[in-house]
Amino acid sequence: MKSFNGRVAAITGAASGMGRALALALAREGCHLALADKNSQGLEQTLALIRTSTLAPVTVTTQVLDVSDRQAMQAWAARCAAEHGQVNLVFNNAGVALSSTVEGVDYADLEWIVGINFWGVVHGTKAFLPYLKASGAGHIINTSSVFGLFAQPGMSGYNATKFAVRGFTEALRQELDLQRCGVSATCVHPGGIRTDICRSSRIDANMTGFLIHSEQQARADFEKLFITDADQAAKVILQGVRKNKRRVLIGRDAYFLDLLARCLPAAYQALVVFASKRMAPKPRTPVFETNDEPRL
Repeated sequence: MKSFNGRVAAITGAASGMGRALALALAREGCHLALADKNSQGLEQTLALIRTSTLAPVTVTTQVLDVSDRQAMQAWAARCAAEHGQVNLVFNNAGVALSSTVEGVDYADLEWIVGINFWGVVHGTKAFLPYLKASGAGHIINTSSVFGLFAQPGMSGYNATKFAVRGFTEALRQELDLQRCGVSATCVHPGGIRTDICRSSRIDANMTGFLIHSEQQARADFEKLFITDADQAAKVILQGVRKNKRRVLIGRDAYFLDLLARCLPAAYQALVVFASKRMAPKPRTPVFETNDEPRL
């Protein structure tokens, strides 16, 4: 798919971050859009930005949607095809983050992150795949993470979902190659992208004193690691689609961590443990009080 002009793209997580940047970039190229997110206010802001910054006459529809809801996703896919006549691109981009130890993580939080990060991708892929095949030229773009290539302590739920998206998408791409049906798939692995994911993430209290000093400080530190802006990320993703890449890395941090995992597929874990110990909060030296009178 060398050109997006006249195509139709469905994007989840379109209220902010990479989803919004993808919507704006595609609209500028004349691509019609079906946008979804749980954040209705953010969706309206994305729609307003498209209307004020895009000269191309494009059709844009919006849907308030929870990607973890399979029936809602199927209904949205049918609506997209009915309203736009076809669907050519699906960006399963919605995602959330969770910081917790394995021992302390609540099952409800695990179900929350798996429902959005993994099942949201599965629902979007399966709901839209028949429409992509019917269009004759389709592409599925699933957002994993650099932490779908490289694990870290305190992020087991996030790592699990992003590794799952990677495996799911790589298997999907191979099946589509065998079928020669006109549809392809790309797995995206962003590093630190300046989006709202940090502010909307969940940080369990068990992380304080273990790997972080405080929740507020952790969020501020995480923000410093976001070195690539969303517009640049969208540009890289669309270049990857044009080149029909199987895997797209975004940011120099993603390239570095990918290389480290390739060169030290098991030993990198020891390096992460070493670095985590150096950055973790240091235990305070206890202060002992005494009521003994000083001796003369």
